[in-house]
Parts: sequence; C-alpha cells; structure tokens
Amino acid sequence: MTAPGEQEPESAQLVRPYVITNGRGLPENDQFNLITLVTASEERPPSHLDPEKRGLLELCSGGYLSVAEIAGHMGLPIGIVKVLLSDLSTDGYLVTRAPAPPAQLVDVSLLQEVLDGLQARFG
Repeated sequence: MTAPGEQEPESAQLVRPYVITNGRGLPENDQFNLITLVTASEERPPSHLDPEKRGLLELCSGGYLSVAEIAGHMGLPIGIVKVLLSDLSTDGYLVTRAPAPPAQLVDVSLLQEVLDGLQARFG
C-alpha cells in the first residue's frame, strides 16, 4: 500500500492491467479501433461489476466517446480498455458505432458559386 502522494512501485503498475482483465488478452474478433464510438446502452448492468467496468459505463453514459478518449479519461492502456469494452459489449451494456466516414470531395466551383451568392446577398 502506498501513502497518499507516493508513486506505486513499478512492479505494482505492471501487475494491475493483468489483474483488471483477469489475464485475458484481446479477443480474436476485436471490433474496436481508436476511433470506434461507444456509449452505454439502456440495459441495466448488474451491481457486481468490477470497478473499472462500472467506471467505464458511467463515463460512456453521457454520450458517444471514442476508444482513445475512454482510455485517456480512465488512465488505462488502450489494450486493457479494449478488453473491458469487448466484455461489456458482448454482455449488451454498450452500443458501438463506426466513426463518421470522411467527407467526399466536393466541386470547388460549386462552393465558389455559393460563396459568391452569399457575399452578393449579405455583403
């Protein structure tokens, strides 16, 4: 146990992620990348969830966040967050959404016509 304000020993920092995931790695069908969007579902989670999973669900209850944002807020490595997300998604407690696709290239002359029209109308 460390006193308030002290750093954990390096060995404790290395063991913790292993303990959080119960020694499991990413599943073969890992569906999460850094920009996958995640939010909590309407499904009520059981009261006996691990503290990390409970914290993750609370964080995601406010709307969609990317996997990278979740890892940053939780202060956990991406791989650990992906394992937790995978567990919660499999159990129906999370909803995922692919990120918005990149915008298609538009015709520059059309944009120029719109700009010219706005300038002519509003000065």
